[in-house]
This record gives sequence, structure tokens and C-alpha cells, in this order.
Amino acid sequence: MSTSAVKKPIAKSGGKKKEVKKETGLGLTHKKDENFGEWYSEVVVNGEMIEYYDISGCYILRPWTMSIWEIMHDFFDKEIKAMKINNCYFPLFVSPGVLQREKDHIEGFAPEVAWVTKSGESDLEVPIAIRPTSETVMYPYYSKWIRGHRDLPLKLNQWCNVVRWEFSNPTPFIRSREFLWQEGHTAFATKEEADAEVLEILELYRRIYEEYLAIPVVKGKKSEMEKFAGGLYTTSVEAFIPNTGRGIQGATSHCLGQNFAKMFEINFENEKGEKAMVWQNSWAYSTRTIGVMVMVHGDDKGLVLPPKVASVQVVVIPVPYKDVDTQAILDACTNAVKTLSEAGLRVEADLRDNYSPGWKYSHWEMKGVPLRIEIGPKDMANNQVRAVRRDNFAKVDIPMATLVEQVNEMLADIQQNLFDIAKQKRDACIKVVYTWKEFAEALSEKKMILAPWCDDEEVEKDVKARTKGEMGAAKSLCSPFDQPELPEGTLCFASDRPAVKWTYWGRSY
Repeated sequence: MSTSAVKKPIAKSGGKKKEVKKETGLGLTHKKDENFGEWYSEVVVNGEMIEYYDISGCYILRPWTMSIWEIMHDFFDKEIKAMKINNCYFPLFVSPGVLQREKDHIEGFAPEVAWVTKSGESDLEVPIAIRPTSETVMYPYYSKWIRGHRDLPLKLNQWCNVVRWEFSNPTPFIRSREFLWQEGHTAFATKEEADAEVLEILELYRRIYEEYLAIPVVKGKKSEMEKFAGGLYTTSVEAFIPNTGRGIQGATSHCLGQNFAKMFEINFENEKGEKAMVWQNSWAYSTRTIGVMVMVHGDDKGLVLPPKVASVQVVVIPVPYKDVDTQAILDACTNAVKTLSEAGLRVEADLRDNYSPGWKYSHWEMKGVPLRIEIGPKDMANNQVRAVRRDNFAKVDIPMATLVEQVNEMLADIQQNLFDIAKQKRDACIKVVYTWKEFAEALSEKKMILAPWCDDEEVEKDVKARTKGEMGAAKSLCSPFDQPELPEGTLCFASDRPAVKWTYWGRSY
């Protein structure tokens, strides 16, 4: 995807500098290390990602956000199409009868379901639910469309919005009442096919986080207590926010087993002519991914965007001085944009003449643009440009002759550096513990805790109960697929019974 745009000079406003600065809201009043929550709220607004809406928990996603979502959409959509998964669209509304068919599933979602109860002034005879997820919306039709083994596998995905009306602490991207996502729903003749797809999709989610958003994640399996309501098992990619000491579920890929097939009578005649039930999966990632990216990479100057997902990868800024040929500098900026755009990069020039270069630097730093190119009289004389990185503010002079090559190298380096730093910070927060005392200590230090566990649901409930407090209780995040060796005789950190696996624990969003 290649875009280029040149911001045209606009008439001088004649306003005082102070007013301009106030109006644009440049600079953050909170620091990431001192007041993370306020810092985050400020960054997403000042970075022009979102705008607050007059209904609590709902946010306007601005173009700066949507372009990131579109880049991830294009990657994921292409990959699932290669897996022969087709896009579709089901209605937003769910009838109560259908919603209540799968008991565990609706119990898991009941507090979050929003209901339409009126039409104009009249009460609806039967209230209608707004989808919190679409299993119960889609599966009655799977039972209609699947008759024999030749109808399988049935693999559908939809890009849509869902509504979950709950919680007291809405946070842009992380916990909102309406959000965008994709949800895949697939049906197979055998469990082996379903199991294989769960992991194939999970790997795509890892790639979104690690390759695109430059965020390290752990792939693993959720506990019985934390799995998807009504499913057989849940796998996830888990990220961690070092500043708050909280884990965050990045995306989930569920094997639903045959539970929903039983409820919705999704049966087929197999090759032997016998009646059988299908095996199903569902999997999703949402705009939450963008919030995780802001939390992990942002700094006290604003957003820091990985080049792979940045709407604008390079911003070109003229730096004219008095008594120099300003037009020649503006032309040089326009030519740099043209050269880089033709090479497939997303580039913009900021040629507005009512803002100083310094003001523009702060503005584009706030918006997280990975690379800034400055062109002044000295650069013109030397036939070069000055490049400044957003991740570490390193400055490099680049000859015009090698502009494309060096900018591409710098962007690749920024992408890798963001991942490396995030991994270094995340790894520094991981603490291996063996006893309850060590666990409690690590939790108070805001760590992501790896502990041997007996895999008992009652023990997990007990951990939650024992760690309840202002900060929220600790819970299991996932049991990593990449399991360290568990020496024989190792005991569970919480129950002193024999441990069966290593599990990550912590507070979470």
C-alpha cells in the first residue's frame, strides 16, 4: 500500500503562538512512568487516534487508527483467504431464544449483553439482543447448510463490530462497549483438522503482534476457568505491559469441540453413511491490538508507531531560514516525497507556513511517525537530507543519491529495535517462582510470574480469592506451549501438590 500526500501551505492565522500551541494541545502533561492511566488517555487523544464520545465506553476511531487497522486487516485477510476461509456478514441482532440455546456460553456473556427493548415509543413484544459474539447468530444456519461430508469443511469469517455492555472502567481500545474485530467460525469433520487450524490461526495472531506491531507475545493455552464459555479449549497470545505490571490477552483461537454442534444440531452424514457431529472452532482479534501497541511503545513525547503499521512512515519537513530561497526548499521536500512514494513508502510533507519547524517536529513526534526528514539550506547545498528517528532520536545525514535505500534500512531497523526493546523490558518483568511467598512478593513487584501449577480449578479460584485487592486479583494468563523442564517432584506454588505444568500468572486487563 503506497500513499503520498503533501500538506499545502495555508494562510497565516495571525494568532498568537500561545493560542496555537494551546489549540493543538502539543506536549503531554502526564509522564508514562508517573501516571500511566492519564498518560495513556492523553496520548490516544493528542496523537489523534481517538476522540471521546458522549456515550461512556464508546470512542470515535479517527483515520490515524483506522489506517493501522486496515494494514492488519489486509495482512490477515490475505492469509485466511489462502487457507480457503471466506468472508461473510451476519446480522447484528440476536433473538433471545437462540442466544440462550448454549447455557454455559450465555452465562459467560449475560452481564455484557445489550438489549433493544423499544421501537419508537412502543415496547417490543420480544426484546432483541445485540451480538456480543456471533456463535449463536451463525450456528443455526450451519446446521441448515451442512448435510453431508462434502459440505465440510465450512470456513467463514466476518469483519464486524460487537457490543459488550459492562464494566466500570472503560479504556480506549482496551475495554470499550463497542469494538471492531474479525471473528472466524469453522466446522470440520474431524477433531484433528480443528486442532490444526486452531494453531495455524494462533500463529497468524503472533505474527500480527510480533511482525507488525513489534510486541513480544507468549503463545499458550488458557486454564479451564479462563477458557471461552462453552468451548472445549482456548489458546491465546498474551502480551504484558511492564508499566502497569498487567498481562493482556492479545487474541484468542478456540476449539469449541462438539458442544455447539450438539446444541444447534450441526450433523452430517460421513463417508460411511453414518450420522456424525461436526467439530468447530472460533477465533478473533480486535482493535484492542492497537491499544496494546500504544501502551508498549508510547513515550513521554507521544505515540511511537512501528513502521509496518504507521499510516505515515516518513514525514518531510522544510527548515527555511531568513533570506534563503524558500521555494527551492519546498520543491526539494516535494521531490523527496515523490521519490520515496514511488518506492512504495507512505510519505507526507508538512509544508504549512503558519507553524515553525520546531512545532511541526513536536506535532509529528506526538503522532508517532517513525522517521522525520528535514531539509534546510545546508542540506540543499550538500545535496542531502537529515533523517531523525522517532524511536531513539538518532540523527543521520543521507545523500539524495541513496535516499530510498537508506530510508528503507532505517525503517527496518526501527521496526526491529522497537521489538527488541519491548522484549527486553517484558523479559525483565518475568519472574520464576516456586512458593506462595515468592509469588506474593513477585505480584507486589508487578511481575509476569511463571510458576509450577497442579492445574486444579479450585486452586486457581483460591489464588484469585487470596490476591483480591485494590489492584485486582491475580489469575492464570496461559500455560505456554514452550514449556520449561519441570523437574520430578516439583510442587505447585499454591497448593503444595505435585505440579503438572508451568503457567504464567499475573494481574491482567
